Amino acid sequence: MNAAVRKNHRGPARRRSYALGAVAVAALMATTACGPGSGDAAADGGKPSDRPSATDSTGPTGSPSPSDASAPPKASPSTGKSGGNGGGDGGSETGLCTHQDLSFSATKYDAKGEPVRHLMLVATNTSGRKCDLQGAPEVTLGNAKGPAPVKRETDPGEVLTLAPGGRAYAGLLATGGHMDTYDVTYMKIGLGSPGGEAEPEKPVALPMPVRSFPADDGQRVTYWAGTEGLAMRPVTRS
Repeated sequence: MNAAVRKNHRGPARRRSYALGAVAVAALMATTACGPGSGDAAADGGKPSDRPSATDSTGPTGSPSPSDASAPPKASPSTGKSGGNGGGDGGSETGLCTHQDLSFSATKYDAKGEPVRHLMLVATNTSGRKCDLQGAPEVTLGNAKGPAPVKRETDPGEVLTLAPGGRAYAGLLATGGHMDTYDVTYMKIGLGSPGGEAEPEKPVALPMPVRSFPADDGQRVTYWAGTEGLAMRPVTRS
């Protein structure tokens, strides 16, 4: 009987031992749950799952994620310049001179006291733009049936470009030694339509260098030239 009683006293002691072991395991698990990871999350004010992971937007080395790489690239600003004419300056094309661009004058080219036989014609660019002067002047002396014939051998073979204030010259031979002469009391000058680029403008009055001078059918005029010498030599040697 005494043996049975001792056996019954051991049962409760073992149960208390198991209970103490379970409490120790529970305490250990609670300590693990309260480690540095959960404390940091609480300090950040969010759950650990709220933190962005290393693969949310960039990889471990900062490279774009596949979702960013598929996005179209942004257009960079263009630094190229468009070309073209006109503009201006670039170059804009020089147009033909018109009567509005020029002023005309005629000067006696003979020695003092000699009769008028040679005249120097001058066209001055009075505009604010460059312009091209082509061909020869169309000069009508008084009642002549048409402009003075042009000395073809004086063709320079190039266009004269006059800057603002620039001048072009032409030589005029009034008498070529023919018998029949007539008195010239007025003159007209025009630019004609060299090459047919535009409709010819109406001739304008050319100021007379003297009150009157004789002319005959031997009259001639040179092409426009860039210098006085080139214009006058062909007519003064006639």
